[in-house]
Amino acid sequence: MSVFNLPDLGEGLPDAEIVEWLVSEGDTVEVDQPLVSMETAKAVVEVPSPFEGKVVKFYGGPGDVIKTGAPLAEFEVEGEAGTEASTQDEPPATEAAAEEGQPPAEASGEESSGEDEAAAQETPAQETKDREDSGTVVGKMQAGGEVLQERTSTVGGVRVTPAVRALARKHKVDLSRVSPSGADGVVTAADVRKAAEEGTAQDEPRRERAAAGKPEPEFPTEPEREQKPASPERSSQPAASASGEWEPLRGTRRTMARTMSESHKRVVPTTLMDDADIHAWRAGEDVTFRLLRALAAGARAEPGLNAWFDDEQNMRMVHKGMDVGMAVDTADGLFVARLKGVHNGSREDIRGEINRLKENVKNRSIPPEDLKDYTIMLSNFGVFAGRYATPIINPPCVSIVAAGVLRHEVVPVLGGVEVHRMIPLSLTFDHRACTGGEAARFLRAMIADLSKAE
Repeated sequence: MSVFNLPDLGEGLPDAEIVEWLVSEGDTVEVDQPLVSMETAKAVVEVPSPFEGKVVKFYGGPGDVIKTGAPLAEFEVEGEAGTEASTQDEPPATEAAAEEGQPPAEASGEESSGEDEAAAQETPAQETKDREDSGTVVGKMQAGGEVLQERTSTVGGVRVTPAVRALARKHKVDLSRVSPSGADGVVTAADVRKAAEEGTAQDEPRRERAAAGKPEPEFPTEPEREQKPASPERSSQPAASASGEWEPLRGTRRTMARTMSESHKRVVPTTLMDDADIHAWRAGEDVTFRLLRALAAGARAEPGLNAWFDDEQNMRMVHKGMDVGMAVDTADGLFVARLKGVHNGSREDIRGEINRLKENVKNRSIPPEDLKDYTIMLSNFGVFAGRYATPIINPPCVSIVAAGVLRHEVVPVLGGVEVHRMIPLSLTFDHRACTGGEAARFLRAMIADLSKAE
């Protein structure tokens, strides 16, 4: 018997959640055949089989969290070592890493409607190999340097790509009930959106499937047991005080929670706040572009805020170029996508990149290269509400700028008063790597650039 342990789907994160098994116990599989869909911090990835042989046992079921390096499946193969996948021949695609949890109990292999993925796996022989930093979802993730290759898989008798599987899960669409319009019978994102709008392919709730006679295994993991509400006799609060149900943080939210805690431990934050007068702007000005351009202006005045700080080695790196990590809010949690070359990009190029990143985040199909190595951060929370904030820095960055809601304010002008449009700014910086004077000059340069007509 050969046991397949969950490979590191991205160093820095300890585990992944099972979405669905793509094979059943007793099936015979080939090397590199998609074996299981695993939820990571930014997407769902397909983990291919490292062996050729018979699947004897699963070590978890849908919803279970598997630790990196813990048993995932057991195989019966010919010979002692079996036939392992070789990354020299056809490297499987590698997606981002997963969130936190504990090893699950033994499980059977029922399939459930899944979402997106990009096939991702290292062979056992490479599990300890150091890998290049390759992704951040409100946190640091790393993955291998393998060639990314999107592939289709079959769900409910139809073929889908990773992004479409993610979209279907998000909209609770049963892919087996969607009519494919893509080439070779592949379901497209448009097919899923259409089915969601028309309500013609709603995913059947798991409880209804169980009531219909289909098996619904339970695989409670240790953290799930710990996070369930305490029994009435052990609870310190009256039962009537709780109006909801405890549920474990999963996916991006789990990664976000851990990363925020890490930032709290590692950063010494200080925040400066001020307003930029944008009265001179033309109608319909692109607010996000102007904020990005102002960041570049601030870095030209004070390069030290466009930098990384290594708190272990007590060293910093001041960057010559600027790649901005843009915080993107989603129902699944907060993503930070990298916008490259902001220091020399044109208005059209930057707007095109912004739209591309937002669409990728929406579809959970973000390439790893778009989630790493940003040099400074921007949060435009003002599109929702709020004037000022104390935004959180994601190490190794040393600063983040947050923009609040645009408003009109009375300002004195030549002995009189006028009503001008203002945009509030909040600059948080790591005071170990930046001085207060540097931060103030950076913010002043931003305000000066934002005050220009164009």
